Amino acid sequence: MSASVHISLNASDLGRSVDFYRRLLGDPTKLNADYAKFVASDPEIHLALQPALLPGMRGGALSHLGIRVDSSDEVRRWHAALSERGVATEGEKQESCCYAVQDKFWLTDPDGNRWEIYTVLKDVESADAGAAACCTPEGTCAGAALPIRR
Repeated sequence: MSASVHISLNASDLGRSVDFYRRLLGDPTKLNADYAKFVASDPEIHLALQPALLPGMRGGALSHLGIRVDSSDEVRRWHAALSERGVATEGEKQESCCYAVQDKFWLTDPDGNRWEIYTVLKDVESADAGAAACCTPEGTCAGAALPIRR
């Protein structure tokens, strides 16, 4: 038996969001005037987009979304591939937060939804000071914030 993650996002401009996610995940499997669905195998994800029903509607509070990969080399591969496809990225670094040391970078979709592409290098036993905020691109951690090793 297998399972996959399904994420559904309200999009203020469906066309802009479809363009962004097409560059991130490939072509949509369903595309209508009021709905788009992406099903990707690498990473395995099911993502649905639909227009926000009311102007300014954003839905519930979402911290961020993530794609966990197997290694720092994979983080760099994703970073290079997304940059090549015109996706703006930021914060390529190694940091200690959320009870783990991670290599990661961030990107933002047209509605401000934050994504991290990351790998866990090692788990740690204690949270850094400020750990509640460190799993966001704006957050700061007491741990290292270093460029990813090349």
